[in-house]
Amino acid sequence: MSEGVVAADQLRLFIERVERLEEEKKGISDDIKDVYAEAKANGYDTKTMRKVVALRRLETHVRQEADALLETYRNALGLA
Repeated sequence: MSEGVVAADQLRLFIERVERLEEEKKGISDDIKDVYAEAKANGYDTKTMRKVVALRRLETHVRQEADALLETYRNALGLA
């Protein structure tokens, strides 16, 4: 086999792997959407839930710094 054929085969395999992963990602995204819809049907505010999920992704010290800064800004604007 020539190098061009081998490279094309390898490229095709990479593309097929990416396509399978994209399908899986879509499925997971749909599952997450369903969970938020269920939570909303049970009276939860999904916008706030999304913020909490984002906050939980942060490292503790980063989240604490963000909270402190937000509190400082709220106090400066009289929103506390």
